[in-house]
Parts: sequence; structure tokens; C-alpha cells
Amino acid sequence: MTSTPQDFEPIHASDIQLAQSRISSEIAPTPLQYCPRLSQETGYEVYLKREDLQDVRSYKIRGAIYGMSNLSEEQRTHGIVTASAGNHAQGVAYACRTMGIHGKIYVPEPTPKQKRDRILVHGGDLVELVVTGANFDEAAAAAHADAAERGAFFIEPFDSRDTVTGQGTVAAEIVSQLSSIGKSLDTVVVPVGGGGLISGITSYLADMAPRTAVVGIEPAGAASLSAAFAAGEPVTLETVDPFVDGAAVKRIGELPFQILEANQGRLHHDTVSEGAVCTEQLALYQNEGIIAEPAGALSVTGLRTLNLQPGSTVVCVISGGNNDVLRYAEIMERSLVHRGLKHYFLVNFPQEPGQLRHFLQDVLGPEDDITLFEYLKRNNRETGAALVGIELGNAAGIDGLLERMEKSKLNCQQLKPGTPEYDFLVA
Repeated sequence: MTSTPQDFEPIHASDIQLAQSRISSEIAPTPLQYCPRLSQETGYEVYLKREDLQDVRSYKIRGAIYGMSNLSEEQRTHGIVTASAGNHAQGVAYACRTMGIHGKIYVPEPTPKQKRDRILVHGGDLVELVVTGANFDEAAAAAHADAAERGAFFIEPFDSRDTVTGQGTVAAEIVSQLSSIGKSLDTVVVPVGGGGLISGITSYLADMAPRTAVVGIEPAGAASLSAAFAAGEPVTLETVDPFVDGAAVKRIGELPFQILEANQGRLHHDTVSEGAVCTEQLALYQNEGIIAEPAGALSVTGLRTLNLQPGSTVVCVISGGNNDVLRYAEIMERSLVHRGLKHYFLVNFPQEPGQLRHFLQDVLGPEDDITLFEYLKRNNRETGAALVGIELGNAAGIDGLLERMEKSKLNCQQLKPGTPEYDFLVA
């Protein structure tokens, strides 16, 4: 059995308020925090909705608990199956343990170990974890097949009425929290993966704050909503970049798309690069002490793309904080490349004495550092081509560096991100 949508029926604020009353015994409202730094940088009044402070460090617990609370006794007896990139799985695991329901949870292979471990912690002996597939969609296909074979109920991560309704409680809290301090919401910025969160938020605001703009932000490597709007219907992307794992979905949900399509007048959407996401992740950590996962930083990254009236009240949803500390080296690297501070070159040194010293003294600028130096030929460690990584003191220094390389005797080839050479040698 599955809970996929059939005929489209709008979700209203009253539905979301009912869900809010149903889950309130399990979920306390998350803080809505004013952010002085982002407010000063943008000229807006920026608030952060801290869904990373949920018990499972993600808003996904809302839809999971609400959906599972609506299961019949027979459905509970048969158990549930779900698929997730990690955060929905933690919400389902938490609900399995608190409700005494057995669950089988499928996650794709790129799911960070931190998320896998937390799924088992939240679910205890009531959940079985299956790691399969190169991405979420492959894991979901295996999970659906398992549910159909065993007659278990499939808890949709984003493409069901219950899930979308549960996620919409985020908007109910935001409106109430702003109202309590005499503010009204002008714009809410929401990360987009499968579309459950943004469609739930949009549904609530359509009834309760119809003048509020909703902005959906996708990672450039997994822009399924943009593709759906371009085609007029959900389409399956050929490939996705798994880095923003919480939003790396090949196909927007059918029900979320129907809701968003019906609300295009209040909806805006944009994409941001994975490197820009990394830069905002680091800024949140260094300035606000917020440990956001890549998907959790999408909204703040998208904030930079907005062109609103000064003083507008803007809320960015920090959707999740399940970030593996082992990923920070890659996050730093991607951020440096995005900001133009990190560059890679293939340098072919002439077989003459002193060429490496010449490179260090005459080619590098005074603020430039070599962060990687590796000869590519294993049988020639002193001459020949080398892969060289250089971190600049400032991004504008690249022009001078390239000019000095051109004037030298060295044969230098800059490797550009996104090219096969770069991906093979650097990534």
C-alpha cells in the first residue's frame, strides 16, 4: 500500500492547524531567531526558523509523526517502510520508537554516516536500516517494491497529503511567533528538495497570509522544481549532484508540484551553486554557531539572490543540522573554489635546474600559498608535470598570477571546475 496522491485536493490552513494540535504533544515549537549579521548585510529584518533544533535536527519529524499518527491499527500491525536521504528517516525512526511501530528504512549509499547512525539511535530495535542505491530515487524504488511485496504501508518523505500537511506546521509557527512580537511576514525563504516543506508552507500562507511571498531555493545540481515548471509537469532529472544530500532529489513530488503550480502568483524560485551553499554553511557556523547541513543552508544562500524592499521581514528556514564533521574539509574546499580563492593547475616544469625555485619566487604572489603539489608521473618525482593547488590571498590576485605564469618558461594549464580534467584530478 502507498500514500501517493490521486486527485488533487488543496490543503488548507485548517488542515495544518489540525496537524499542529495532533503533533504538539511530541514536538515543541522551534525558535524563530533574529539574525543581526544577515539583517545588516541585506538591509532586511532577517529571522531564522531553527528547525535544526528539532529532536532529530530536522523539520522532517513533523510530517513523519503526523502521517504515522493517522495509521490504522491494522496498518501499524503490518509495519511501515520508507525511503529517505536521511532526515525523513530519522523522523520516521523516532516515530517508530515512540509509537511502537516496526519500520524498514531505505537510504541511498551517499547518505552520510552521521545520519545513518542517528537513524538507528532514534529507532532502536524497532527499525531496520537498508543502504542501497546511488541516490534517493534508487533507494525509494527499492523501498516501494519492498512495501508492495510485504503489504506494508509506505510513509512518503514528501509526496503525500499527510506529509505536506505536517510540514506546513512550520508556517503556522512562524506566523504566530512573528505576530507575538508585532511583526507580519513579508517573505519566507524555503529549501526545496522533493517539495514537501515548501508546498506545506505555501498552503498555510495562502489562507492565513496571502500577501506573503514564498521563495524556493534549490541546489543547482538538483533543480527538480525548476525543471518541472519549465516542462509544465514533474520530470525526472538525468543526474543529480549528491552533495546537498537533503535536497538531492531527481523528481519533485506530484502533490507538491500541484500545490505550487496552483500558487505561482505568490511563489518565486531560484537555484544556488553548491559552492555558495558551502560558504553560507561556514558563515552560519563561524558567526551564529549554527551547525547547518548543506540543505539547511540553502535558504540563507538564496537570501543573497533577493531584491526586496529595505526593512522587509524575511524568514529563512534552517531546515536541518545533520552535518557530518568529516565533511568540513570538502565544505571548506568548495567554498574556497566558489569564492575564487582556490585554483588548480597542471604545471610542466622544464628539465632545467632551479625551475621549482623560479616558480616559488617569481610566479607566486606574496600572499599566495601552495596547498597541493604532486608530480603526476610515479617514475619521475623531480621533473615533469605536477598538479599544483594554490590558495590566493584575495580573489583578484588570479589575474596577476596568470600573467606571471604566461611570462614564465613554465607550461601552466588552469583546471576549471566542472571539466573532466578537474573532476578527475581534483574532485
